[in-house]
Amino acid sequence: MAYPLETDRLILRQWKRDDYPDYANLNADPTVMQYFPAVLSQQESDAQAARITQLIAERGWGFWAAELKSTGKFIGFVGLHSQGLHSGIPNAPFVEIGWRLAKVHWGKGYAPEAARKALQYAFEQLRVPSVYAFTALPNTPSQRVMDKIGMVNIGQDFNHPKLPQGHSLQRHCLYQITQETWLKKTVKLRVQ
Repeated sequence: MAYPLETDRLILRQWKRDDYPDYANLNADPTVMQYFPAVLSQQESDAQAARITQLIAERGWGFWAAELKSTGKFIGFVGLHSQGLHSGIPNAPFVEIGWRLAKVHWGKGYAPEAARKALQYAFEQLRVPSVYAFTALPNTPSQRVMDKIGMVNIGQDFNHPKLPQGHSLQRHCLYQITQETWLKKTVKLRVQ
């Protein structure tokens, strides 16, 4: 299974230059970015998109651009990223799963739908033993997505190393799903 990956409603693919303006709009939205340190400028957003694009080109996976099948519209990203040994995040190095979607596409189940496909890629193609996700403690919407895709809060809250001491978003929770757990859930779903 190589990318692009497909779900019922979405395509996860390599980024196109045409995605960058929509991504910049998403990153400039204070609601979308409320659990991040700041909104991003057009230049910062373009640089981030270029880095994501480059990582996918180098290794064949990453934070894929998410596109609606029905319209061909870019709606954000969902995918995988690697956290290095010296990232300052507990249990690193590991593969993490993440997502960021435009506000207009929230509440439609796109994040968990695409995240399940990304987990399938992580476990079947990359064959990693587990996948992690983390977010600021107040970010309950992302934590709900983590719950929906079978991840568990493993009780290792930590201070994000890139945020200054005392920052309102400094404390993060850490979620995990193991390959064994994912396989059990997948087999159970297929049997039903």
